[in-house]
Formats: sequence, C-alpha cells, structure tokens
Amino acid sequence: MTHILQTYPWLQSSWSRLELYISQNRIPQALLLSGNNGFGKLQLASFFSQSILCSSPEQEIGFCGKCQSCKLFEAKTHPDFILIEPEEAGKAIGIDVIRQLTVKLALKPQFEAYRIVIINFADCLSNASANAFLKYLEEPTERTSLILITDKPLKLPATIRSRCQEVPVSASDEMLVKTWLKKQGVEDSIDLLLSMSQGSPLLAKEFSDKLVVDFRNSCFKQWLKVIKREENFIFVAEQWSKLDKGSRELLLVWLISWVMDLIKLKLDKQITEIINIDLISHLKQLVEKLDLKVLYQYYDFLLLSQQRLDTQLNKQLMFEEILIQGVELTTQIKRKQLKDSF
Repeated sequence: MTHILQTYPWLQSSWSRLELYISQNRIPQALLLSGNNGFGKLQLASFFSQSILCSSPEQEIGFCGKCQSCKLFEAKTHPDFILIEPEEAGKAIGIDVIRQLTVKLALKPQFEAYRIVIINFADCLSNASANAFLKYLEEPTERTSLILITDKPLKLPATIRSRCQEVPVSASDEMLVKTWLKKQGVEDSIDLLLSMSQGSPLLAKEFSDKLVVDFRNSCFKQWLKVIKREENFIFVAEQWSKLDKGSRELLLVWLISWVMDLIKLKLDKQITEIINIDLISHLKQLVEKLDLKVLYQYYDFLLLSQQRLDTQLNKQLMFEEILIQGVELTTQIKRKQLKDSF
C-alpha cells in the first residue's frame, strides 16, 4: 500500500485515478483537485508530485524516498517543484506572484522529469492574476504540470476550469473514516463531528482536538436566546465579530445548518435525517413558532452573508443584521397571526 493510503485511506479512489496518469505516462498539463476542506487535497497533490519527480519510483509505494530528487523534495528545495499559496488565509493571490511564476516556467525544468506547480486555494486568484494565469494555460511550456487545489471550484473562472482535468476528492466509505478517527484517538461524538465537518476526516479530528463541539453549542445557545429575546443581539454580535476568520466561517456554516434543519422539521416533524441531531429537541420547540416562508427568506439571507464574509464589510454590523433577522423569525409569525385574526 502506498504511503498516502496508509495515512489517508479514504483517498483510494482519487489516488487510483492519479496513479493511472503516472503508469500511462500521461501527466496532465493542468489538474484540478476539488472537494470540501479537510479531505487531504494538498497532501494528495504533494504525494502525486513527489511520485512524478522521483527518479526511481516504486510501484506499490509511489516514490523511493532515497534518490536525490526525493531528498530535495522532502527538504523543500527541489528546483522543479513550486508551491503557491496566499500569503495569509483569505488573502488574494496577486498578479505579481503569477508573473514571477510565468517567468520561471519560461525556462526548462532542471531535472529530466516534469516540473510541478501546485496552486493551493486556487479560488483566491484575483481577477488580474486569474487572467494572467489563463494566458499561460493557453500556451503551456513543456514538461510542466499544474495542480490547482480548491474547495470552491465555482469561484474559479470557467475558462480556467475547462482547461483542467478535474479530480474530485472525498470520502465515500463512512466506516473507513470512523475507523481512522478511532485510531487517531477520537472516541466521543464521532457521528456529530463528521456531520459538523460535512464528512471530512481531518476537520473532524481537528474539531475533536480543539473542543469545537463545545464552542458550537455555546454559539447555538446565544443564537437561541437572541431569537427568544433573552439576550441582547448587539452584545452577541460584538462577541462573534471578534472571532478569528476561521471561527467566523464555521459559525456561518452552523447558522445555515440550524436553519436548514428547521426547514426540514417544518416540512416533516418526524424527520430524523438532520445535520444537528443532538439539537433536535431545541429545534423542534423553536420550529413550532416559525413560518416556513420566513425561514426560507432567512436561509437565503444567511447564504448571502456567507458570500460577504470575505469582503471588507464591518463584521459586527453583519452579525447584528443576522441576529436582527433571527429575531424577526418570531416577530413576523406574530404579525401574521394578528393579521389573520381580523
């Protein structure tokens, strides 16, 4: 078994496709590894890169780990391997970075094998850098393979996506993932962690390590209290706005999931296939007081807020608006009841 499957066994399907490219000596000029965060896309791309660059690859392992090329790769000094990422999380990959890259790619690879370029978080390419990158894709240099990685493929221009061979990265075998998590020392709330992480093994492990379930439960209680007018929305919005970027992103995902579950319960009170199964009693109590049409409007608003999260919008004002809309969930149903009584 290859190193990558020993470490990340759920990558079998994705690796089999990449391995076929190597065995047939048909390395794509541009690959797009897509899928939710936390499935090991970067690790898969790195393993694929080293397997291509290795001068003495071993079929069952992927690469030898002993040749000069492997040693340079592991030391992160291989001249034919380039990794491009945003300088800071959420920041754009600027045009200067792509211009410098195209200058390097104009030269031939220093070794006899391929030159590999990984662009992690490819959806962070700015408009200008995406256009510059597209020009290179239209006239690529010899023995160069580009690997784009993203969990938001639709944010990439269609002109770039169409020039890439896309390889989806996910985990189809839930039992395999659960077994892996147990081997990593995760024993409690595995189903809940996987639900919260959208099935991602690495995110589920991270959530377990960082006690994210406790943080999520705390946020849910605050949200519920605001809706019930038991907590000041300005105070809660101020707390939420001070969270780091990753926590704010998680919070928006959770808010959307809570409203999704409310909609499901409104349509079918007996449904059990909801995301936040541990919160079902609270959600069932709340949904009795809500109107389906208003819930759909709130859901759309949360999706819009999620898109605006990476903008310069004042985060406290954004969360205040989210919480005000939450209060309106119960206000509007009371208005409707009052109107119907006349």
